[in-house]
Amino acid sequence: MSGARSYHAGFAAEDQVAQFYDRSGRAVCARRWRGSAGEIDLIARDGAEVIFIEVKQSKTHAMAAEHLTPRQMARIYGAASEFLAGEPSGQMTDVRFDVALVDALGRIEVLENAYAA
Repeated sequence: MSGARSYHAGFAAEDQVAQFYDRSGRAVCARRWRGSAGEIDLIARDGAEVIFIEVKQSKTHAMAAEHLTPRQMARIYGAASEFLAGEPSGQMTDVRFDVALVDALGRIEVLENAYAA
């Protein structure tokens, strides 16, 4: 039961984050986009820039952040590269990788360009 509950909590968190980006004028163009390298939770656009968003949900923002592993980041990079192959500027497209943390109260903290660190 906990697996199903976790799945639904993750899905609800993705919905909240998608609404957050949409309200800020950065339209979500894909949800749970899947390539051969892996899945990207959300993809948004801010003008010509493509934003790849990994959503992590847990009791606190700190606990949510702990769920992101280097292996997962590598998969997201691989999938993002596949997505960019379909863009007009290909790999030269301006991109950003955000991590959106959602706590048990539904509060969202977005770490913009999180993978640059």
